[in-house]
Amino acid sequence: MALYVKAAEILDKAEKKQGALKTLVYDSKFENIKPLFALVLETQKFSSVLEEIIVSSKLLKQTKMRMNLAKVLVFDLLIGQGLKCGGAWKTMMLKHRARLQSVLARMKVKQKVSKNEDLLPASVKQVLAENLPRYVRVNTVKTTVEDAVDYLKRDGFSYLGQASRLEDLTLKEKYFVMDMHLPELLVFPPNTDFHDHFLYKAGHIILQDKASCLPAYLLNPPAGAHIIDACAAPGNKTSHLAAIMKNKGKLFAFDLDAKRLSTMATLLLRSGVTCHQLANQDFLKVDPDSPQFKDVEYVLLDPSCSGSGMVCLRDDASSADQEKVKARLAALACFQLRCLNHGLKFPRLKRLVYSTCSIHSQENEGVVAACLQENPGFRLVNLLSQWPERGLEPLTQCLRANPAKTRTHGFFVALLEKHNGAGRKKQEPAVQISDPPVTINEAVNEAEKQEPAGQIRAQEATPPIPSTRRKRPAASDEESDASETEDKQTPVADQADGTPSKKKKRKRKKKKKKKKVETVETVETVE
Repeated sequence: MALYVKAAEILDKAEKKQGALKTLVYDSKFENIKPLFALVLETQKFSSVLEEIIVSSKLLKQTKMRMNLAKVLVFDLLIGQGLKCGGAWKTMMLKHRARLQSVLARMKVKQKVSKNEDLLPASVKQVLAENLPRYVRVNTVKTTVEDAVDYLKRDGFSYLGQASRLEDLTLKEKYFVMDMHLPELLVFPPNTDFHDHFLYKAGHIILQDKASCLPAYLLNPPAGAHIIDACAAPGNKTSHLAAIMKNKGKLFAFDLDAKRLSTMATLLLRSGVTCHQLANQDFLKVDPDSPQFKDVEYVLLDPSCSGSGMVCLRDDASSADQEKVKARLAALACFQLRCLNHGLKFPRLKRLVYSTCSIHSQENEGVVAACLQENPGFRLVNLLSQWPERGLEPLTQCLRANPAKTRTHGFFVALLEKHNGAGRKKQEPAVQISDPPVTINEAVNEAEKQEPAGQIRAQEATPPIPSTRRKRPAASDEESDASETEDKQTPVADQADGTPSKKKKRKRKKKKKKKKVETVETVETVE
């Protein structure tokens, strides 16, 4: 029975976004990993089918079990290779088997299918067909990309160099490449397992999806910076930030879940990160004006979201559940906007990166647009002009990711930058930013002139550098007329002996004084 209890526990954690399935399984330290991983993976794949069977048969009401525990037991009873437990649990499940089988049979008749796999939602079938690559981020806190590649080559892998197009990420056998966008990311064939590999156990490599690497990579904090990771657990992005800042500076990491924070502490220890300071605290209750955070210039915000972009968590909600989904999305968007507004309150903040693993615009462009309206001192930064999937218009400065176009999980990233008007000093550029930062109003105006959706803009403009000297303001009509009259004055005749009269001397002296004053004013204006 320990197998089913542990499997249900891992599914609970996966639903709460505490980590990827495989990572959660291997971190569980269960005695027999392989059957546990197979059970968890297959149960999650059939999750919506199993839930419908359990609800229709009223199994939870009669057994008082939790949903995920019921799912793993029903899967092995009806779809898997039979129950692997004995005693009271097996007796109880066998008692309900006939009714459960009857519900499954009716589902097949209703959908006119004969195989269990045919009952899977369309989104799950699509994911199975997509089969995403295995992404491995080299942890530069402990090693270099060159050393990692050399070690993997000696271990039997074949290195094909850096990818130049999306098709290069379709790999077989033991071939691998360097990613075309992120130089510290290596790409392997789907399902390549590194959990027992030396480089993984030693913390030299991190198993992290490419899209999840974008926030830290684009924020690009310098070594020695003070940074906040607002909703940090399980810690992959935190360790990535530490690597980018060369493990120097201060990295404040917050999370409200003590268990997730404990898991994160273990990951950071294995990764060799020492510049961090963990806090079991609600980020919304952190005081931006605290002296502790007076030097914070960068914030990474990846708040709780629907997780709709995670291929392993996709589900087709029934029409009856649509209202619940809408209500949940509205609540999440409200929370995300509060977090985003709070993150912009740190007095010395330069840049904030906002990301979600959601495909819903309500959690992505909707939150960013609302935030920019409330915070006119910040603007969006155009990122990675060569990236194939942009944010929805007019916020095309943002990045989106999905399995079909980027060979990653579904994801969203936006980079916000503080600006202080035209006289602001030019800040250091974010990584590979191809276009100048623009405000949301400029984005709206640009959208009206844009090419059809789906085309990538190749705009590589450089913002004009403001002149250090200002032109003198144009004179008014009255001033122009006065100057013109003064230039055209006719000289007054001198005295008969050729010497100027006293009256004329006083007049010329007065005129020279006036011209001197005008010259000073002109110089001051030019300076």
